[in-house]
Amino acid sequence: MTDEPVSHVSDTARWVAVYRATESARPDALFTDPYADRLAGERGRRIVAMAPRAIRSGWWLVARTKTIDDILADAIAAGCDRVLNLAAGLDTRPYRLDLPAELRWVEADLPALIAEKDQFLTGETPRCRLTRVGVDLSDPAARDGFLDEALRGATKALVLTEGLLMYLEPSDVDDLSQALSRTEVAWWTLDLAGPGLVKRMNQQTGGLLKNAPFKFAPAEGVRYFEERGWHTMEVESIFAVAARLRRLPWYLRLIARLPQPDPRHPPPNRPWNAVVRLDRSN
Repeated sequence: MTDEPVSHVSDTARWVAVYRATESARPDALFTDPYADRLAGERGRRIVAMAPRAIRSGWWLVARTKTIDDILADAIAAGCDRVLNLAAGLDTRPYRLDLPAELRWVEADLPALIAEKDQFLTGETPRCRLTRVGVDLSDPAARDGFLDEALRGATKALVLTEGLLMYLEPSDVDDLSQALSRTEVAWWTLDLAGPGLVKRMNQQTGGLLKNAPFKFAPAEGVRYFEERGWHTMEVESIFAVAARLRRLPWYLRLIARLPQPDPRHPPPNRPWNAVVRLDRSN
């Protein structure tokens, strides 16, 4: 094992799992993930311990998790018959959410991470029809072959790319946007960072993310996707959600009362990010 706490973008999945475990231990938990601590492991806890104090609390990751949980519940109530979680990391929603037993859920990530996750969750039973696929999603041919198989028979699929896009080059996001433009895909749920957030995270993490720097933060915000044929259904500012859920640190609560930035013009010098749900424009 390398001495680098984050040697590859996959290690950030352990970081996120620590915050799910911490939230789950609260008496007023917004969600419960009994597997998170096991999945985070010592490496995940080391990453958090080495993070600068300004970002150590992870309030935004808790707000993001809860927001996506709610979007998934809404989509399932609206007839979603397939969930594709791309770069699923150590996500445990198929085990911890109240899901229809007949729902098909497909996770995709690098083969080594999939194998590790299988090992950690041996003996646990998902609440839906779960399939995991080891695939390099940066390989267009492998990705498109995966999508062909994973979407076969679906009529109203939701694609989730939580914690993925910010690590990609803009050209890769553009390619993925085109690849997901399929009749089987009803919704695409993603988290979107603004230029100000990417700048601050890359500067203030003390080199923690030097092997997994943030890259994608379009100046045009959600317009980036609208110009590629997508329609913005929902934009949930992580800052506003954290304030509403009482997870925002006290020193930020006054700022939360200010109007949130326009998601089509995210601020260049102020942190902003949101969970976005898209569908295809008619």
